[in-house]
Amino acid sequence: MHEMDSFGLYPASLGKILFIEQPQFLRFLYVNQAISSKNFVTSFWKSLQRYLEMEELGECELGTHKYWEIRYNNELKEFKNNGDPGEIWFGEDIVDRILRWFGKNLDKIGKNSKILDVGCGNGMLLIDMSNEGFTNLYGVDYSLQAIELAKSIADKHTKNINYSVCDILSGLNDIFFIIHDKGTYDAISLSKNSFNNRNKYIENVFECLEDNGYLFITSCNWTQSELEQHFINKFILFEVIPTPQFKFGGKIGNVVTSVVFKKK
Repeated sequence: MHEMDSFGLYPASLGKILFIEQPQFLRFLYVNQAISSKNFVTSFWKSLQRYLEMEELGECELGTHKYWEIRYNNELKEFKNNGDPGEIWFGEDIVDRILRWFGKNLDKIGKNSKILDVGCGNGMLLIDMSNEGFTNLYGVDYSLQAIELAKSIADKHTKNINYSVCDILSGLNDIFFIIHDKGTYDAISLSKNSFNNRNKYIENVFECLEDNGYLFITSCNWTQSELEQHFINKFILFEVIPTPQFKFGGKIGNVVTSVVFKKK
């Protein structure tokens, strides 16, 4: 058993961070403004503790471009053969909650506000939003097959939705009032170099939002408090959307987390 120092850290963990993960940790310090803090020592140790607590999820195939190209190629074939649009990520209940939030905030949003669904997949959320009367809708995905599927579905429903192939990690060449994400940040969190990719995502979303714009994000991998910590430097929490809960071992948790951030 290793002894812990006065800050509750194992020496082995400290060595690993300072010598092996140094670039990632320095970026974490910068993002959390510890480097520029007047009380550097205290900020450094607090940031180090948060870094240790905020472990990455680990790399898997859901974080790869190849996986989504294969998946959406199969869904595109199914749609052409039998009209099945494919899976609704996180289920219809979550979609209904998203649509209700947009509906109750029309005084802030307006049905002509420029709205982007990042990682739109088959585009079914945008179809639902179009049915609700929203008219300025955009969808991007880094999977060409996903965009082909989304365009085919929109054509079938005679919807005028703007789709394009785009990787959010490379940035967006446009500005939006609302950016919606249902599962894309999750996939990025499962990619290779996920720490750097998550921070690229946050930076690019921030740059592509109007002043006082909103980011609506739904995640099955991160809790509300974790998402707040990830986005704290660029966004403030605007609203938490109630989602289905479960109880295990006397504790209550959420199946997914849906939060709305506002650009600082």
